[in-house]
Amino acid sequence: MDGISTKRQWSVASGKLFSHGFTLIELLVVIAIISVLAGLLVANFVGVRQRGRDAQRKSDLRQIQSALELYRADNGTYPTTLYSTSCPTSGPFSFNSATYMQKIPCDPSVEMDYVFSSTGITYTIYACLENTNDQDRDADDGQAGDLCTSVSAVSYTLTNP
Repeated sequence: MDGISTKRQWSVASGKLFSHGFTLIELLVVIAIISVLAGLLVANFVGVRQRGRDAQRKSDLRQIQSALELYRADNGTYPTTLYSTSCPTSGPFSFNSATYMQKIPCDPSVEMDYVFSSTGITYTIYACLENTNDQDRDADDGQAGDLCTSVSAVSYTLTNP
């Protein structure tokens, strides 16, 4: 072999030294490994985005809850309606001269708005969660009734303290 590696061979016809490339099997194995890794990353990325939107929904409901408690402290009861305009151009939550929220938050996805119901003495705010394994989901996974069936199977509910 005269110091020439086994991957290099001398071509008798051209009189030149040439090297072999990768075999088809080696290329297929590398492509398969890259495909599996890309599939895992894409699936994980979708889950992260769902959890992020759910975290935004829960934060929005807590902000609305704080504004409702301020409203009750000023007026003695909870409002019976919350939304004066629909999303995505939601207006402020205000009464008389007091503004409790500059802009009522909207759901991060376009499929659903937050749902508010109130008797003046109590209130309930619902949001539908995309991540069905969320640790803060409602215990009965359907407290919002048929509200979340088109988007997901779980809801997140806040009531007056």
